[in-house]
Amino acid sequence: MRDIVIARRALLAGAAGIAAAVWPSGPFAAQQAGKGKAPPRPLRKPVRLVALDPGHGGIDPGAISPGGVYEKDITLATARELARQLAATGRFRPSLTRRADVFVPLRERVALARAHRAELFLSIHADALPDSTMRGLSVYTLSDQASDRETAALAVRENRDNFVAGINLSRQPRDIAPVLLDLARRQTNNRSLTLAHAIVAELGHAVPLLEKPHRAAGFAVLTAPDMPSVLVELGCLSNRVEERLLPQRTYQQRLAHALLHAIEDYFAAGIAA
Repeated sequence: MRDIVIARRALLAGAAGIAAAVWPSGPFAAQQAGKGKAPPRPLRKPVRLVALDPGHGGIDPGAISPGGVYEKDITLATARELARQLAATGRFRPSLTRRADVFVPLRERVALARAHRAELFLSIHADALPDSTMRGLSVYTLSDQASDRETAALAVRENRDNFVAGINLSRQPRDIAPVLLDLARRQTNNRSLTLAHAIVAELGHAVPLLEKPHRAAGFAVLTAPDMPSVLVELGCLSNRVEERLLPQRTYQQRLAHALLHAIEDYFAAGIAA
């Protein structure tokens, strides 16, 4: 009887091996592949590249509060704090378009971020409004009209001698390149919207928001065709309360912490740039 059991086991093992060879994707293949092998190691999450763009700088102070607070100082300090918090997680590698009080042209800021292959671009600003009673954070994405203009202009400006969304446009037929650019732009715009919604949701728990906090405009720093981009107005320097709050390190830390959570929410949603 024992010999029969041993023979049956050997027959079943042989059948499993044959089935695995004939049916590579079947259950016997998985059973055979697992024999004698250590369990697979969990995959490490990739380190995400995030570009931070402190608005204005150098000869361009940006908005100036009634008491003489410069936007360029607020944005640089807050971007540095956000970079510190991003790096501390070990899951992000931040890069800044400027690290000191220097002037950087708008197009150069976008070019720097793309050169670093950033997966996200956050341009950080502080607003000044005619109505000094208005206060709160807002976030901008590229408007549809500006997006269409930029897509058309990009095809001419780059002369199809550049990689966009990983595609070498110079190797594409003349009638195909604009279509690929348009597809890349649409996908990027959708991802920018996802990021903007995450920022509004997270920052709304941390600081006051401007009425209708998500807006659209044709800002030059939002025009990368293959890099989700938003422009965040941290608050209004024209408002006495926010003029006092925005220079405070503790308030900047609160803003940065909420922005960090928004970035984490964006990637947790399965978005890959």
